[in-house]
Amino acid sequence: MKVVICGAGQVGSSIARYLAGGGNSVTVIDQSAELIQRLSDSHDVRGIVGHASHPDVLAEAGAEEADMLIAVTYADEVNMVACQVAHSLFNVPTKIARIRAQVYLKPQWRQLFASDRLPIDVTISPEIEVAHAITLQLEVPGAFEVLSMADGLVRVVGVRCLSDCPVVNTPLRQLTSLFPDLAITIVGLIREGRPIIPESDEMLLAGDEVYFVADARHVSRAMLAFGHEEQPGRRVVIIGGGNIGQYLSEEIEERFPQVSIKMIELDRARAAEMCQRLGHVVVLNGDGLDTEILEEANVGNAETVIAVTDDDEVNILSSILSKRLGAARVVTLINKPSYEPLVTNLGIDAVVNPRSITVSNILQHVRRGRIRGVHTLREGFGEIIEAEAMETSALVGRPLREIDLPHGIIVGALVRGKTVIIPRGATVIKADDRVVLMAAPGAVRKVEKMFAVRLEYF
Repeated sequence: MKVVICGAGQVGSSIARYLAGGGNSVTVIDQSAELIQRLSDSHDVRGIVGHASHPDVLAEAGAEEADMLIAVTYADEVNMVACQVAHSLFNVPTKIARIRAQVYLKPQWRQLFASDRLPIDVTISPEIEVAHAITLQLEVPGAFEVLSMADGLVRVVGVRCLSDCPVVNTPLRQLTSLFPDLAITIVGLIREGRPIIPESDEMLLAGDEVYFVADARHVSRAMLAFGHEEQPGRRVVIIGGGNIGQYLSEEIEERFPQVSIKMIELDRARAAEMCQRLGHVVVLNGDGLDTEILEEANVGNAETVIAVTDDDEVNILSSILSKRLGAARVVTLINKPSYEPLVTNLGIDAVVNPRSITVSNILQHVRRGRIRGVHTLREGFGEIIEAEAMETSALVGRPLREIDLPHGIIVGALVRGKTVIIPRGATVIKADDRVVLMAAPGAVRKVEKMFAVRLEYF
């Protein structure tokens, strides 16, 4: 597949790396010669320095032969015009744009992106997606990551094994017999910073960070098996009143009406605006690094403090301060991936990475075959993929124990109609089943082939 990516920032470079690693032909456009040089030197991509929406630059990038254009520059308007030019002059089949300004996405203006107007096939809003991801975490207190798959029927949960965890030092193959009510599939774990795709004889150790797949209705029971008995919070403090803070407050109000929300915002004008927009939220104008403001917000009695300012350092430090003041749990927004491995030792319970969330949303529209959902896990770990099994797939009609799955692939759950099936050796995948699985980076192309309708991309 030939892909043109407009923008060589964190998101654009991440997508370029994923796609180039999968054998696709990738060209990246950016006005920064430094970013283009860095990307071209480190990955098998072609780089072009120029303005991403200019026809001559898109022509040089090979837009006429491109199967897809992904516009993720910092400017919404450049992304939109690039998609328009790609459609009108080069007839690019699929166009994806990152749109941050929510005025473009309001229901009354959604017709703007119709095929006969501004033809964008997929719009991605990082701020809204981040708010969704954090809200999911509020549903599962004690988890450091929660993903929703198969229209919400399946959850993929990341949880830390505590020292008193009942499943510690138990081989995975014995979990079913020792814990018959534990209907989960463990698909990955991180031990001392090292990602592991577990074999059946792997044992969980205290301190491991484990990813498991479960029926959404049974997640609470599964969390108990890992020693987590945290109760859903009724008091939430949000540090940062930007777009993410606003969307998060609105979503929490809608989904958890019993939750009391307080917000801390440094900018006086923005704090006043949030006070007007968010009628049921107590908005405090102040610095999230000011202990007096944190105490005024009563973070010591909050079940969850969520730091979502546009400054990673502020988010990290305000989370640490909140934890020391007594907050039961802190969730921290971090853009720089190099910070993520450091924060666990600082007492931060969960990290949210906007770049990873945006990349996941884009990849589900890029993957070949009957791929219905994609979530990237930590850097270099792999992907959680939801795919639809076709009658012609080699997976259909045989017990899983008889299928020689490629190394690095673990089937986590099947969804048949509205029924969630946690697979065992005798489980048979049927046509039209939705399969949720874990794929290591080197196995993603094999997953695409397993679920492909035909060889060529469609």
